[in-house]
Amino acid sequence: MPSRRDQIKLTGEEQRELIESERIVTVSSNGPRGWPHVMPVWYVPREGEVWVYTYAKSQRVRNLERDPRATLLIETGHEYQELHGLMIEAEAEIQRDFDTVFELAKELNVRYTEGVEAVTAEGTAVLEKQAPKRVAIRFHPRRIASWDHRKLGGTY
Repeated sequence: MPSRRDQIKLTGEEQRELIESERIVTVSSNGPRGWPHVMPVWYVPREGEVWVYTYAKSQRVRNLERDPRATLLIETGHEYQELHGLMIEAEAEIQRDFDTVFELAKELNVRYTEGVEAVTAEGTAVLEKQAPKRVAIRFHPRRIASWDHRKLGGTY
């Protein structure tokens, strides 16, 4: 008989669907005083990986420069029996290349602007101006834990 832990795991496809459908990832990095630094951020899913666009001088980036290990949380559900999510232990790769940062900025802009399929010329100009002060962070998953309480069928 499978364990309850095994019963609630998300399949690979369910993990990809969750990454694609949710809008916020909580990124935990190791802060400068030894305390976890936990911040929510918008992200772009790329082939099952999480990519983040952020200020180059942010605390998150400074933490990841010092120690590239991060734990990501993507979760959803309001009631206990609806809870499902992923905890991803990952290694961060900080990208500073203008083209990489700029392309991610455009993807992020489209993803979080309802009904827009491309960045306008005006928006492109703004993103080009912002890109030198930003970075792209690619999180390489090392270990994933998942849960889906909906699979319990109301038995807790």
